[in-house]
Amino acid sequence: MSTNSLLILPGDGIGPEVMAEVSRIIAWFADRRGLKFDVNEDLVGGAAHDVHGVPLADETMEKAQSVDAVLLGAVGGPKYDDLDFSVKPERGLLRLRKEMDLFANLRPAVCFDALADFSSLKREVVAGLDIMIVRELTSGSYFGEPRGIFEENGERVGINTQRYTESEIDRVARAAFDLARKRAGRVCSMEKANVMESGILWREVVQAVRDADYPDIELSHMYADNGGMQLVRNPRQFDVIVTDNLFGDLLSDVAAMLTGSLGMLPSASLGAPMENGRPRALYEPVHGSAPDIAGQGKANPCATILSFAMALRYSFDAGDEADRLEAAVEKVLADGVRTADLMQTEGGSPASTRKMGDAIIAALEASL
Repeated sequence: MSTNSLLILPGDGIGPEVMAEVSRIIAWFADRRGLKFDVNEDLVGGAAHDVHGVPLADETMEKAQSVDAVLLGAVGGPKYDDLDFSVKPERGLLRLRKEMDLFANLRPAVCFDALADFSSLKREVVAGLDIMIVRELTSGSYFGEPRGIFEENGERVGINTQRYTESEIDRVARAAFDLARKRAGRVCSMEKANVMESGILWREVVQAVRDADYPDIELSHMYADNGGMQLVRNPRQFDVIVTDNLFGDLLSDVAAMLTGSLGMLPSASLGAPMENGRPRALYEPVHGSAPDIAGQGKANPCATILSFAMALRYSFDAGDEADRLEAAVEKVLADGVRTADLMQTEGGSPASTRKMGDAIIAALEASL
């Protein structure tokens, strides 16, 4: 692999459409900024099942382990609803996260000024919003054992186990504290220590890590249900939020709607450093595969484009170029370019997926 190696997994639904715009932007950075990538493309989710009978082929998994970063579009769709649970499209994504040991999921919730009126909350509540949610991604109730559906006393019982070790909590807490040092220096840890033993352990370990190695960081603790309420009530009180897998899944979607559209939200899933010092990493938009609009050129590519910006920042040591790309997206929005999901009224004509990509590339050109 070359210095900057990237595996692209477009996936299902709108995944290939939004990823096509990212590929154009990758080419722009190569041509105009000299930032070269060794790009490989493969299948994941339903697309992989159609060809290989599994949502992620072993060969694809090997590629993912060998590159600097993986960029994924979306997985799933009604076509695959009747598949056995073990081979549903989403299992391909879960396998990537688990086998790459991507324990820290970073979900920024940033409200672009041009979209502040598009949020379901008042402008004065969300304007200037900039939150980073750090979600533990490889343990907790999504992976704990025992799990399954069993027969017990003549009826079926569904079981999922919430399980965390000290070391699993320790490493995601450190990821949150390290991020906070580059931001406003505040971390709020969310759990349910009032009713769950795993929450008690979570709180104790996060506090111990802070006291031992991050005394400069302001740490607060909050029950996760109150956290959901506070995100809606006063979201700008938060800087970095660290929480477990299940609560992080829920809270990050709450935070997503503060910004106006899931089509604007990127994410990064990071693991331990590889031999070259770069973290194992997977980048993907928060939105799903949106099969109802797939193939129609209506999808908003911004979340996937911003996911690539996160890759520039966290995997490729190109923070200045990440800033450039994020600024280009912000300029396009300020200029009034909107895909259908960002249209508040029926007036006007929404931009197509391709037109949004055109506008962002034009803004990149104008930044030179």
